[in-house]
Amino acid sequence: MLIKVAIVEDDNEIRKNLSELISSHPDFELVGAFSDAESFTKNVSVLSPEVVVMDIHLPGMNGIKCIEEVKPGHPDVQFLVWTVFEDDDYVFDSLCAGAAGYLTKGTSPEKIYEGLREIYNGGSPMSATIARKVVMRFKTENRPSKEMELLSEREKEILNLLSTGLRYKEIAEKIFVSTETVRTHIRNIYQKLQVNSRTEALNKVFSKK
Repeated sequence: MLIKVAIVEDDNEIRKNLSELISSHPDFELVGAFSDAESFTKNVSVLSPEVVVMDIHLPGMNGIKCIEEVKPGHPDVQFLVWTVFEDDDYVFDSLCAGAAGYLTKGTSPEKIYEGLREIYNGGSPMSATIARKVVMRFKTENRPSKEMELLSEREKEILNLLSTGLRYKEIAEKIFVSTETVRTHIRNIYQKLQVNSRTEALNKVFSKK
């Protein structure tokens, strides 16, 4: 089954290259490529993408604002932020807006493919550098909320490992269980917290001081 992907990128050359990269892979179907957020928002309901590769700096509405507007009406659409920036505020704001992953434009084609698959399967692809920024931001600006009490000790442990940017397989190796067991725990966490992604879960269990 093909993963339906849309691109929102204002640089013509980058958009063209990324479009060709995604179109040429047998796992993906490119359903649309847009140079601005406004055009994307007008077409998202018709195209029904499953994953959106979203630039932050766009003419008119920026990528973060676009995610904020589209995500509530299309909760199943997964946004993968795609940008040259690794600035803490951009990273954190895009994830809080509803993005589930964050890759920089220097990412290799294989890592892009891996990121698209991971975000489609409920993961949150991001570089180790960005994962560390997110964890530090949560630690310095937030404290656990009452939602954390809904989780079992094992689920809390897995959520804490998720917050460090680890992949499911890496978490499984750390706690000596199978990857499928980790997936089951994560599904239970999402169900208890009524969220659909790692980022939404972290936002839910951490509240401002």
